[in-house]
Amino acid sequence: MNMPTNIGPQFQEATKYVRGRPVPQAPGWVAPPPTYKEYEEYLDTVALPEPQTDDGPGLWDTIATRRSQRRFTGEPLSLRQLSQLLWAMQGVTGEIHDMELRAAPSAGALYPNETYAVVQTVQDLAEGIYHYDVRGHSLGMIAEGNFAEDLAQACLGQTWMQGAGVVFVWGAVVARCAWKYQNRAYRYLYLDAGHLGAHVQLAATALGLGACNVAAFFDDEVADLVGIDGTSEVAVYVTAVGRVGP
Repeated sequence: MNMPTNIGPQFQEATKYVRGRPVPQAPGWVAPPPTYKEYEEYLDTVALPEPQTDDGPGLWDTIATRRSQRRFTGEPLSLRQLSQLLWAMQGVTGEIHDMELRAAPSAGALYPNETYAVVQTVQDLAEGIYHYDVRGHSLGMIAEGNFAEDLAQACLGQTWMQGAGVVFVWGAVVARCAWKYQNRAYRYLYLDAGHLGAHVQLAATALGLGACNVAAFFDDEVADLVGIDGTSEVAVYVTAVGRVGP
């Protein structure tokens, strides 16, 4: 397939690892950027219920029944369900050499993707846009209000998203990965986001909910919506989760 600018094939070729070609290394004098994004102040902070870490549906049954769902009832999710979804994608699940490990894998354990939850209908939680605080397993509100229509329009007019209880947006902090992997980091940003989307799909299925991953969106509009600049932190993936309708 011929593309007008051939940017995709050029990028693929330029970032290949080829035997005999030196593999770019992180400069020894470059310190890695912070692993966690911090806000000076949230509009509100919401502690999440402790996630369930044992029992639950079997993995093989969950995989077999997982389907992308675009028909939602608009009924609210529970705060416990939202907590479980966030833990299943980004929750801290262990530690090694003073490094906190999370539910989904990440290249070099660098975890470049930040999670934003556009809350549309969740019990005991005000509508708005929240940032997920991984270490505290809590949500920090960064914008209050109903953004369901704005987000759906930013996702190329996919109005079915307005029936979801929550829509997750992932913003990749480029430097968090690029300091080590340089240009090849852009591959890993998207691979990592894919891992997160897969975990959400499986977690939603296990909770009796539906989910659909979305990559078709106006990049700058989605970035603006969750308050990121679209350059140092870029919107890479979106997933809507809700109660499944007929």
